[in-house]
Amino acid sequence: MTVETNYEKKSFTYGKKTIEYQLFYSKRKTLEIAVHPDSTIIVKAPIDSQISLIEKKIHQRARWITKQLDYFQQFTPKTPEKVYISGETHLYLGKQYRLKVMQGQENSVKLSRGIFQVICHDEPKPELVKKLMKKWYLDKAKIQFSKSFERCWPKFNSMGFSKPPMSVKKMQKRWGSLSEKGTMTLNTELIKASKECIDYVIIHELCHLKYHDHSSEYYKMLDSFMPDWEKIKHKLELSMA
Repeated sequence: MTVETNYEKKSFTYGKKTIEYQLFYSKRKTLEIAVHPDSTIIVKAPIDSQISLIEKKIHQRARWITKQLDYFQQFTPKTPEKVYISGETHLYLGKQYRLKVMQGQENSVKLSRGIFQVICHDEPKPELVKKLMKKWYLDKAKIQFSKSFERCWPKFNSMGFSKPPMSVKKMQKRWGSLSEKGTMTLNTELIKASKECIDYVIIHELCHLKYHDHSSEYYKMLDSFMPDWEKIKHKLELSMA
């Protein structure tokens, strides 16, 4: 799910609406238009594309773009910002668990009988609870992502690829990426999604070992490894919105 870092902010008018999008130029043969659940519109074009032709293509897809925006809009307002107090719910591996905050002998987080039990040595302020939860998620992410990697890797190992190293960190707009040096990075937040969603992101990134863009050949490879990837991707985007 690698996104190029250099882009231009553009906009177009459709009816009475002015719609903004991000234009990326990359080594690719075709134009790609994608609408994301957060209403971000990404347009990827071949490096030598003329802006007039890009804009023409966008206007041809304008109706589809607005339909996608309207579709995702129905799922707003998004999940409220967490305040880390007893009673609210938090996700882990695709399921919601209620939070119970207490004061005790030492700082700890435990998931037991369907409840996140967070014990704080000092006064259980939201900032401390958030810090403890963040560390717990990171620890679990390293374990679960490694298990997922081991589940997915045999499909690629037989093709002669070198197994890439994996890192885990908080990412702003991506679930995962594969660097030019071959390191796969996964977003810590992905630990809140189901195991099949985690597998999807890892397989998505591993397919970039052979195809570095999102060409038709890339998607054929993704289809062969995970035929229902579009359904799982959709599930991921909606559950984590």
